Amino acid sequence: MFRWKATAAVAAIAISALALSGCAGGDDSADGGSGGTLTIGAVLSPTTLDPAGSEWGNRSPFYQAVYDTLLLATPDGGIEPFLATDWSYNDDNTELTLTLRDDVVFSDGSALTADVVAANLQRFKDGTSPDAGYFAGIDAFTAVDDSTVLITLSAPDPALLNYLTRDPGLIASGEALESDLATTPVGSGPYLLDTSATVTGTSYVYTKNPDYWNPDLQHYDKLVINVLSDPTAALNAIKAGEANGVKLANNDNLAEVEGAGWTVNTNELDFQGLLLLDRAGTTNPALGDVRVRQALNYAFDRAALLTALQSDHGTVTTQVFPESSAAYDPALDDYYTYDPAKAEQLLADAGLADGFTLAMPSTTLLGATTYTLIEQQLNDIGVTVEYTDTGNNFIADLLAPKYPASFMALEQNPDWQLIQFMIAPTAVFNPFGYSDPQVDEYIQQIQVGDEDTQAAVAKELNAYIVEQAWFAPFYRVQGSFGTDASTTVEMLPTNAYPNIYDFQPKP
Repeated sequence: MFRWKATAAVAAIAISALALSGCAGGDDSADGGSGGTLTIGAVLSPTTLDPAGSEWGNRSPFYQAVYDTLLLATPDGGIEPFLATDWSYNDDNTELTLTLRDDVVFSDGSALTADVVAANLQRFKDGTSPDAGYFAGIDAFTAVDDSTVLITLSAPDPALLNYLTRDPGLIASGEALESDLATTPVGSGPYLLDTSATVTGTSYVYTKNPDYWNPDLQHYDKLVINVLSDPTAALNAIKAGEANGVKLANNDNLAEVEGAGWTVNTNELDFQGLLLLDRAGTTNPALGDVRVRQALNYAFDRAALLTALQSDHGTVTTQVFPESSAAYDPALDDYYTYDPAKAEQLLADAGLADGFTLAMPSTTLLGATTYTLIEQQLNDIGVTVEYTDTGNNFIADLLAPKYPASFMALEQNPDWQLIQFMIAPTAVFNPFGYSDPQVDEYIQQIQVGDEDTQAAVAKELNAYIVEQAWFAPFYRVQGSFGTDASTTVEMLPTNAYPNIYDFQPKP
């Protein structure tokens, strides 16, 4: 499965193509009790182990092993204390105060202090991580005293707490910030990187941190993360018993995984479908008519597409907000039914009884069959598709913007992140900068409202963009993670890879 991940800057958007070479490993597997070795497979290796250049998603376990985050995302969709024990906002949500633990020691013996946290947060904002833009609206990070950090925002950011559970919240030793964290990480996490046993890009070996502040989260004495980008290599590792848990790049081999005695753990983090970007009709006047965008939604047999393209591993939907979101409404999963006749009537009502031509980019990374089926279903209602193979320029051309619409696989984020990613006038995946006064009003209410207001207005926003057919989603794709008979794991609703703390040996 391919996953396009939210970043804050257009230049930082890149394909998370899960097709790199890798190798299986892990001779020393967990024994089903406490301790032992946990060997897990990841589909991507980290480009650096320095938090200032880090990425989350499928690379998160490499960082969680050695660094702690300020806050913790939980499998039930919540946010809990971690390095920060408490947090509070001022009345207008422009100042976030964090209270830190006083018993945390980094692996070099130095202590966690507010100065260290403030320096890490500023370093991330100034760093090379594609997620550095999450802090774009932050004016200052200030150490109020040894255990208190003040984050000052230029405007409220309802997603800030969630950011602090991810790579922006990773904290390294203050004494190591000028050292080579890229290859020699120094954190306060549950494990220590064994550089002598690690093969960069292939296999990463970690040993238990004897001074970890939260030993209840250390379920193993040793952690091995092998890079298994190739689905065949991953399946071979599963069948050979060379791993305890493996992130599956796609759902093509689930029967064989289960046949090996493994459990397939699932979540639905991504959606696939059409982005109808040119809603003002700037380059394609037809898309400026809401009836045309609605017609495109009625053109697709989503259930058939899910069967043909994902072997039914997913859930049909017509909304882009995830189930874990306050904006989510189950009634919007089937707002648009498959109705070619209705689609043709809407086109006729819009003065397009003879149809129109829709230019879209294509890339082999997302599969030729997908484009063929989309073209066939649009042709059935009189819409002629003109594809251009953009090669490696797919994202750059899409965001230029050179195309009015495109098939896409995108991460479903929590409400405010998704708004800033796909909906706001300045959102990365709103490349035409389309603005709707009603949507702008909803966004403003969500940004400055209290928690109840944010949840209620997010639902109104979701319903509105579905009715206005801003997008034409097909389905949410099942993400799959296999675990062997000796291992359990809980999936996260907000990340492709589980927390490393949520792996446990079966008793």
